[in-house]
Amino acid sequence: SQQGCDPFAQTQRSKLQHRRARINQQINKEMRMRAGAENLFRATSNHKVKETVALELSYVNSNLQLLKEELEELNSCMDVYQNDSESISVPMIPLGLKETKELDLLVPLKDFISEHYGEEGILFEKEIKEFMELRQAMRTPSRNEAGLELLMEYYNQLYFLDSRFFPPSKSLGVFFHWYDSLTGVPSHQRALAFEKGSVLFNIGALHTQIGARQDRASLPGLNQAIDAFQKAAGAFNYLKENFSNAPSLDMSAASLNMLVRLMIAQVQECVFEKVTLLRAQKDFLTRLQLAQEAARVEDVYSLVHQTMTQAHVKDYVPFSWTTMVQVKSEHFKALSHYFAAIALCDCPAASDAELPEHEKAFLQFHVTMPEGPSLRILLQDPEERRKLGKAHLKKAIMKHEEAMRIHGLCKILRKMDILQEVLSFAHKRSLSKYSEIDHEEDFFETGDAPDIHPKTHQKPEIKSPNFSQVKVTDLFHRLGPLSVFSAKNKWYPARRVHLMRGENGFGFTLRGDSPVLIAGVIPGGCAAEAGLKEGDYIISVNGKDCKWSKHAEVVQLLKSTGEEGVEIGVITLQGSEGPKAAEKKAVAMSSGSGLLKSNKENSRKSLMNSKSASTLLIWNKKSKRSKNSTYSVPFTAVGDNEAMY
Repeated sequence: SQQGCDPFAQTQRSKLQHRRARINQQINKEMRMRAGAENLFRATSNHKVKETVALELSYVNSNLQLLKEELEELNSCMDVYQNDSESISVPMIPLGLKETKELDLLVPLKDFISEHYGEEGILFEKEIKEFMELRQAMRTPSRNEAGLELLMEYYNQLYFLDSRFFPPSKSLGVFFHWYDSLTGVPSHQRALAFEKGSVLFNIGALHTQIGARQDRASLPGLNQAIDAFQKAAGAFNYLKENFSNAPSLDMSAASLNMLVRLMIAQVQECVFEKVTLLRAQKDFLTRLQLAQEAARVEDVYSLVHQTMTQAHVKDYVPFSWTTMVQVKSEHFKALSHYFAAIALCDCPAASDAELPEHEKAFLQFHVTMPEGPSLRILLQDPEERRKLGKAHLKKAIMKHEEAMRIHGLCKILRKMDILQEVLSFAHKRSLSKYSEIDHEEDFFETGDAPDIHPKTHQKPEIKSPNFSQVKVTDLFHRLGPLSVFSAKNKWYPARRVHLMRGENGFGFTLRGDSPVLIAGVIPGGCAAEAGLKEGDYIISVNGKDCKWSKHAEVVQLLKSTGEEGVEIGVITLQGSEGPKAAEKKAVAMSSGSGLLKSNKENSRKSLMNSKSASTLLIWNKKSKRSKNSTYSVPFTAVGDNEAMY
């Protein structure tokens, strides 16, 4: 069976997760105290009591504030999630996993099995415990592919749990408790969708941790980081599109939108690093490309910053994140001007042969054309190039200084040495380049360089989760095929019918398998007299369970009957009495059990709208069909998988 991480292994990351859990519990306690105090404050008319309660409330509120600050600091521990390599990479922002409380499903599921399925609940204890162990394991997934598979496996099992135990009309009476990833505030709901959504959120969060820990100084590390952040964006986006009205803020549409944009920006930053790594040549066009890639990163980070400072998100996002995003936006703007300057000052002026290509690239390089001489003169005159380069450097230095200023405003970021190093290295590099090209005799006023037009050669993708990559089998398979034995179907209590074989056989036609359906009953035949009805499903023959049996197996059991006849167990679905209803029911139930076929939460109704009987043949018959059978067999005809017995 699947294992989560050992919760007691004291890695840096698990210590963090432990502190998170502790803070979550304290927040929970303080919030309960606050609710109690507020109720008392409203209920009492005694001034003395009111004063005492007001004082108590102010204590609780300040405690909550401190706890939230402590949690924010945890959410900003980006360095724990980074890799251990020697090279300097700018830290990325990972998300902590949502915590949940333990859940005991033993009694509710056993009760449901006996009430709804009419089976002994106690006989399914092993399956229920296995499900609970899987849930326990997925609370502490390892930070790698195996951890992701564990979360996916649990998510896919929830599809079966939903189909088996959550009827549309009533709830199971179980509450799912989850803590908000960023504020630690607890929420609970009876809806299984909350559990599914929270697991999906953790799939996204785990991808962010995997992305943040890659060594981005190497190409494989960069590609893995890009892949992880794109998949994180996909998980948050899927959550936003398929689940609504989540009770916790981290899963609100505004929050998820912000997270998707943040992940896309982190992908774009990796793409810039990839270009820096791959384009070692120092020619004019490569440097223009680097400048445009940097401008693109600046562009996406400033969009994230806008999103983070919106009304619904502002008070909720850790200040260190908002600051980090703003710092990166300024930093990459500075880099775009730095690379523009390097292209102009460090590369030789264009030769006549290169001119057309350089001119074409430079035409689309700036947001507005620089003032001064024509492009041709600019590109071929070293002095003109130096002038424009100097203007770009001046702007770069201003932006470096702005990035460092903003960085200094956040005490959490001030502790982050790596970021400090990156910013000050880039700043010094621009300064030294400026002093190198600055001539004492320069009498011209350095102009204002136009911004660089953002452009990337690799657009980030939002990669939706591929749930079908982790195959799971329904733990509650023994309850019978989901097409019939599901929470939303109701059936009359099983009947046992004794049948003797007449001279014309039993007098019914059968169709399909798992479970085999009685498609027609011949009036006056043995089956009709024994009380079998069209639309009944055969669930046992002579005491042998046949819910999952194939057509041929059931026929074989019936044929081997001697003089003493045969005992058949059947059930009738409620609302499926009568010939047409049986056909409709079978078509409606055709969403096949087994493995998950599709990702969409609610689109598993593949053949829902087809009304022809021929679909029944397609759906039920999985064995090889003989060459001459066609799909347009009329309902009454005896096709090769519907035979008279």
